[in-house]
Amino acid sequence: MRKVLITGVTGFTGRYMAEELAACGYEVHGLSYRQPAGDLPAAVSAIHCCALNDPELLRTLLAEIRPTYVVHLAAVSFVAHTDADGIYNANLLGTRHLLEALRTTTTNLEGVLLASSANVYGNATEGVLDENATFAPANDYAVSKVAMEFLARLYQGRLPIIVSRPFNYTGVGQAEQFLVPKIVAHTRRRADIIELGNLDIARDFCDVRQVVQAYRRLLETPAAIGETVNICSGSAYTLQYVLEQAAAISGHRLEVRVNPAFVRSSDVKNLFGCRTKLDSLIGSTPLIELRDTLRWMIEQPSRN
Repeated sequence: MRKVLITGVTGFTGRYMAEELAACGYEVHGLSYRQPAGDLPAAVSAIHCCALNDPELLRTLLAEIRPTYVVHLAAVSFVAHTDADGIYNANLLGTRHLLEALRTTTTNLEGVLLASSANVYGNATEGVLDENATFAPANDYAVSKVAMEFLARLYQGRLPIIVSRPFNYTGVGQAEQFLVPKIVAHTRRRADIIELGNLDIARDFCDVRQVVQAYRRLLETPAAIGETVNICSGSAYTLQYVLEQAAAISGHRLEVRVNPAFVRSSDVKNLFGCRTKLDSLIGSTPLIELRDTLRWMIEQPSRN
């Protein structure tokens, strides 16, 4: 049985990634910096406790597990995270420790997927963004991902690396600090008021289930090795659209108050990803419409 190691397996994306891989016949191992509270995700064969800043233990675990594939999701993923040192330690140095441990201990690797971010493009370029768009990171999170991508280039040729650049994505279980879950949470508890920024800015949103499917298919595609690939819907949606769909699904309409603290005058109005490269590698797949994702989130109980 093919073995996959997922770093950050207990996080939002990690749990869905484990389910996707287990459903396709993989033996899923997880890496977590601490023992998870409660029951383990059913899709995970074993969770190994190891911080990425412990290179010796990391090498020992990799030698024991001997994964065929690695999906590296462990990261500080919230753009507004206030601990800059924590961002760089996790997103850059943690990735270096992992890649170095893989380089020195593994012999049967067929794919290593590194999750970067479309935040590397920034918010200054209008319209559709393909993988050749210029880097324009606008915060420490985005800078850490740009640096991680340059770090990965040092290991190209020595490890079978694929770099993914996911645009915004969401689903049941994502923390309320993210925008769509915030709207969903206010809708589910039938709040009267929600504070948001500019409602006319349009951005690309995917369903987490579609993102992890794309990750799996990239791992299974030899032609993806050495490539950097956008993970996106190819469409842009405004916050006004999200609010209208949430109201239509729930029957509850929120009063929106624009908070100036959430408005950035430098943001372009319309920004979304190009799927051409992704589709050329893994083939076109049916898209989950954002309204269907919102219905799933509003009508289903939260995941713990």
